[in-house]
Amino acid sequence: MFDLDDTILFEDKPNDLLTVGELLVDMISNDYDDAFECDGYTKFFGGSPSNIAINVQKLGIRSHIAAAIGEDGLGTFLLNRLRMAGMDTDGIQRTDEPTSLVVVTKSKATPIPVFYRGADYRLTYSASLDRALNNSKAVHFSCWPISKVPARHTVERVIEAARQHGLLIGFDPNYHPMIWQRDEDGVAYVKSVISKVDMVKPSEDDAERLFGPDSPINQVEKFLELGAKLVIMTLGKEGAIVSNGRETIRFHSLATEIEDTTGAGDAFWSGFYAALVKGYTIKKALWLGFAVSAYKLKYRGAVVDLPSLDTIKEQFGL
Repeated sequence: MFDLDDTILFEDKPNDLLTVGELLVDMISNDYDDAFECDGYTKFFGGSPSNIAINVQKLGIRSHIAAAIGEDGLGTFLLNRLRMAGMDTDGIQRTDEPTSLVVVTKSKATPIPVFYRGADYRLTYSASLDRALNNSKAVHFSCWPISKVPARHTVERVIEAARQHGLLIGFDPNYHPMIWQRDEDGVAYVKSVISKVDMVKPSEDDAERLFGPDSPINQVEKFLELGAKLVIMTLGKEGAIVSNGRETIRFHSLATEIEDTTGAGDAFWSGFYAALVKGYTIKKALWLGFAVSAYKLKYRGAVVDLPSLDTIKEQFGL
């Protein structure tokens, strides 16, 4: 169990956070248009774990990405963006599948995505990935890589090795039926993963897709019953509910200006991980995660020019 007033003690390692999963292109509409009638879209760097890895470096901790992209122009675009951000690209695998793409409507609520998948699920467990895992303090992944083989088997090996070596494991249970095979029970598989990790951060939409409609507090209890040690349920403008199974607290939203919600959850994870590694208590790290998310919401795109964690702390009076 994670006491919310405790800090997490990490073993000294060369890397702080390893993110495993999708590296892809987000095509975001230039206008607010949930009907997909907008004629203009702008290309952005995307993929939740990759967004987090770049964000945390801006916030002041070290990160590494393990992902697969295509041997195409979009893959080169993503690789160049990583290098421009000062990221080590040793963990990026290139395949003969096309680089994965998500088309997203610009939104002040929950973005509506359309998925075009190729290279991302071709990620394999390589010697480079094994070294990165052994050299890291924490590992993070989402539903994307576990929704298709061979990436699913890769993440299963990552989880097993991470538990053996005592890494902190974060899982974003962002289940969406469109990224799973139609004849497969993706919900059951996602539920089976929850007991194997330390922290989960579902949104209300994620929880409803996994459990059906219910109140937020009941949804949190369902994650706990499946074995989650810390549940962070984000509620949009209503803030969040966090529970370790013994203590449940509510957090109000820190957002005052919303330009685009794409990547807001990734920004939260980024602030949360950075704060944990820097030695803040879990409760303070949660507040800093929400502050980083609120900062990101003022800009379009999943990855924005974040200041240091100390600067964000001062801006939000934390």
